[in-house]
Amino acid sequence: MAWSVYLVRCSDDSLYTGIATDVSRRFAEHQAQGAKTARYLRGRAPLALVFHCPAGDRSAALKLEYRIKQLPKADKLRLVAGELQLL
Repeated sequence: MAWSVYLVRCSDDSLYTGIATDVSRRFAEHQAQGAKTARYLRGRAPLALVFHCPAGDRSAALKLEYRIKQLPKADKLRLVAGELQLL
């Protein structure tokens, strides 16, 4: 199963990083603000999916997610803009 890493921009201009096998389904769950929404994203709507990329298997996706989470916000914004490559 192919996993992907994604970034979501919240209404407070923060960035949320996550992994999923189906990014569009997972983003729809976040937008619904229901039981399957990540706790961090609750109350931070409207949301915008600003970045996603394939990451291979689950282990590789978790490692890439961790690398992205360790980046300063300026580098995350460069990643979103396509100015920074992690792969």
